[in-house]
Amino acid sequence: MNLQRLRYFVAVAEELSFTRAAEQLHMAQPPLSYQIRQLEEELGAQLFYRNKRNVRLTDAGRLLLEEARGLLVHAEQTASVVHRVGQGEVGRLSVGFVPSAANRLLPPLLRAFGERFPSVELLLREVDPDRLLGSLGDGRVDVGFLYLPLFEEASLGSRAVSREPFVAALPDTHPLADEPRLTLGALAGEPFVLTPRYRGAGLRDKIVAHCRRAGFEPRVVQEAWLMQTTVSLVAGGIGVTLVPASLQNLQRTGVVYKSIEGLSPEVELGAVWRRDDPSAVLRAFLGVVGDVTRWGEDKERAATVRGAGSGA
Repeated sequence: MNLQRLRYFVAVAEELSFTRAAEQLHMAQPPLSYQIRQLEEELGAQLFYRNKRNVRLTDAGRLLLEEARGLLVHAEQTASVVHRVGQGEVGRLSVGFVPSAANRLLPPLLRAFGERFPSVELLLREVDPDRLLGSLGDGRVDVGFLYLPLFEEASLGSRAVSREPFVAALPDTHPLADEPRLTLGALAGEPFVLTPRYRGAGLRDKIVAHCRRAGFEPRVVQEAWLMQTTVSLVAGGIGVTLVPASLQNLQRTGVVYKSIEGLSPEVELGAVWRRDDPSAVLRAFLGVVGDVTRWGEDKERAATVRGAGSGA
């Protein structure tokens, strides 16, 4: 029993006229009559009483009409849902992010995506970069936001979604705390607090590379997984660090932030996803990311290893 024959049956049953039903269906009457006879043969029941003057439903026909209406509505709803899933309008997406990504990017992104795709459920996970890369690899997270570049992750695609300068974070008791701006070289010999060189992202390597260009090797005295934690350690007088400028919004007591003259090093926050993920919801989400961040004509790039000697 196919849906089209049910539609033919419902049209005849509601009109109680093969002629009017055929007109409604934009088809000739003989093919319509043939389809109804085929349906009756398939079901093994007479659905209409027919004579030259009128058409009436049999008991079997009345029962089928009630059931067929529900079946057709359900079929249309199912087709609509399947279409929406295929367009990325319905579903679920797991979004992972390093804590600092929440400072600037996530609020406008989540608002825009929620307005455009209200039927998609977003599962938000705040994790450290190394765990985030592991979750991307095993499918627990569909898309993540963390600092670039990435290393040894050719299975992942990435795209820069924001760029901002590094600033120096110093204890408020530091001799340079009252200076309006600093050169990076002014921090030579200072104890540094940095994130570890974890397997995925090269943020620490980028900081080290900038220090080397400024003529010194940073003396790392303490490591912490999260940049918010490095700032807390700076507040405790453990050392100094470089962080993305947006982290100034933390307004941590005991810390001052200073712009860096000369090198103007930048840090990139990237969207990262599995390159073989066919999810339409993921494609829809990345489309909104592109609209919100205006990543423009930057080409998608593989999150592949950069040479160990590049320092970034």
